[in-house]
Amino acid sequence: MKILVTLPVHDRHKTALKAAAPQAEFFFTPPGEVTDEQLGEVAAVIGNISPSRLRGFENIRWVQLNSAGTDGYTDAGVLASGAVLTNSTGAYGLAISEHMIGQLLMQIKRLGQYYDAQKKKAWSDFGTVGSIWNSTTLVVGLGDIGGEFARKMKALGSHVIGIRRHMGERPDYLDEAATLDELDELLPRADFVALCLPGTGATWHLFDESRLRQMKKGAILLNVGRGTAVDSYALCEALHSGHLGGACIDVVEPEPLPKEHPLWEAPNLLLTPHVSGFYHLPETFERVVRIAVANLEAFGAGRPLKNQVDLAVGYRRNEDDNKAL
Repeated sequence: MKILVTLPVHDRHKTALKAAAPQAEFFFTPPGEVTDEQLGEVAAVIGNISPSRLRGFENIRWVQLNSAGTDGYTDAGVLASGAVLTNSTGAYGLAISEHMIGQLLMQIKRLGQYYDAQKKKAWSDFGTVGSIWNSTTLVVGLGDIGGEFARKMKALGSHVIGIRRHMGERPDYLDEAATLDELDELLPRADFVALCLPGTGATWHLFDESRLRQMKKGAILLNVGRGTAVDSYALCEALHSGHLGGACIDVVEPEPLPKEHPLWEAPNLLLTPHVSGFYHLPETFERVVRIAVANLEAFGAGRPLKNQVDLAVGYRRNEDDNKAL
């Protein structure tokens, strides 16, 4: 069995991978240097390469993504018939949920204003601030990232409502659980609305002008899933009009955001350039490797793999009580 690994692994990671499949032959190759010859020989690929590169290689039985998102990999013809796709759900919740908390606190405590005043050497008082305590938080998409954010918000004293695809036993970090068909009635209740959604046809512009208007006046929108879930022009208008109290977004449509896009000038917007995840927190990469090692061992033994992606819908199949939207 031959395995292609495109992750930027160090020697200790290579040792762990080889121990998980001692009979396998490994190619450790950066994504941009992968050859068709390699792709024609391997049974599995660990790490992201362009989905178009995978087309036509019927020998590839399993692809382990280093991302939680699966954009492009579930398109018809990318993977061979019967091939398994797994993602790295479980690796990113820590880093991204902390990023969200940081952005939110910066907004409600006016820290951006104070930082700007500091640079001007201005001893200014910007008045009242908000609090997470005694607030209501609506988390749309309750996978690893949404679940981690929900836990942190509840620990800080917020009443947390989670929206997921299927109803089931309510986890202890939620005060209420709901499904997407209840979104419209829940929006007016929430002080903070967090979107942790995959990029699919069902989530495209889920938050359009109408949905943004349904949000509570003064509420703050957070988006860390995919930028396509929010109409960026409608968001710009909702911020300029003052209906929304602010927005904290790490993803936007399109990416990168063109310099002439009006969203750059929107008030009370905290925008980061899709950096909450990836490997900016070193622990994230360690978790990606641990997922890959566990799945590689299972693949060699013929056992079911964790984080299998449902190719029909583009996100992970439900496992236990951690159900991604």
